[in-house]
Amino acid sequence: MAEFIKSSIGRKYMMALSAMFLLMFLVLHLVVNVFSLFGKEAYNAASYFMGNNSAVQILMQPLLIFVVFYHFIMGFILEIRNNKARPISYSYNKRNENSTWMSRNMIISGAVILAFLAIHMYDFWYHEMSVKYIERTAEVIQNKERFWGDLHEKFQDPLRVGFYIIANILLGLHLSHGFQSAFQSVGARHPKYTPGIKKFGTVYSILIPAGFILIALLHHLKIAPLF
Repeated sequence: MAEFIKSSIGRKYMMALSAMFLLMFLVLHLVVNVFSLFGKEAYNAASYFMGNNSAVQILMQPLLIFVVFYHFIMGFILEIRNNKARPISYSYNKRNENSTWMSRNMIISGAVILAFLAIHMYDFWYHEMSVKYIERTAEVIQNKERFWGDLHEKFQDPLRVGFYIIANILLGLHLSHGFQSAFQSVGARHPKYTPGIKKFGTVYSILIPAGFILIALLHHLKIAPLF
């Protein structure tokens, strides 16, 4: 098993599995954000449950952090190795005809997304950890109501919202290539099912980032909550 993971095929397989995990997480994360459109109580309840659920704290949060960094670091390693392994430069191999811009620049979009995630985790996850492990009793109870306020406040900063939009656009482009690639890497390639996977990946890569962007803009423009 260890030898397989260390092999080129094994690394691509593990990259695909980590991508699939992150694809599911993005859906969950968007669902929680949608609660902010229903007002303070709904979003506070959803966020408090996600942040204080034992299964999430003990299992999902450490796993998510590991998978995020594994996926991006391994992506960079594979990209660098692939570039070194090419005997002919792309400039002499009609690179624009043989691949899409995003497939050639996954490392760039990945670097921007990783930088965004670092800021995003500092804004929300790091602060949540400080509340859990530093503040106690009555202070923690009081902070059960802070989630919606934190989200709404962060999205008042135009620079933050601008970076959020750019990162999600790049996320969509990243997903448009990575979604189908992940399924191909685990062997899900069939003339009957591949076109459907590709279409679903296209829809997914548009709707998920668009959902995040829309929610950010609604808060920035102080339109949220809608209901």
